[in-house]
Amino acid sequence: MEITRQLAIFLDNRPGTLVRVCEALAQARISIHAISTSDTVDHSVVRMVVSDTQRALEIFEERGTLVVEDEVLMIEGDNKSGSLADIARKISAAKVNIEYLYCATHPNSRKGLLILRVDNARKALKALNGG
Repeated sequence: MEITRQLAIFLDNRPGTLVRVCEALAQARISIHAISTSDTVDHSVVRMVVSDTQRALEIFEERGTLVVEDEVLMIEGDNKSGSLADIARKISAAKVNIEYLYCATHPNSRKGLLILRVDNARKALKALNGG
């Protein structure tokens, strides 16, 4: 469990746009650890945690892509019933708001990766570590 940086990029909502992003990252040998998209009528917001945030930020800025950097919690957790409830309970007890989260885990996997955007990452991390 750690605080890490997430990039949010704003892309035209058209076929091929995500391909160009992924190819640029692959060419720079940057791995995508987590990714989420949300769409509006004319653009998509792609949030991602990558292996080299600084280099990815430079790549996007060189291409004129609007990019925002945020702190998020990255939690590798057990893939079992109640795990997210336990995390949410601890964060709530610390009076920290979960703004959004995303995750994916294969049903047969023992572990999963959860990305949380909270209003106070350090306070949430402390609460999750029992402090």
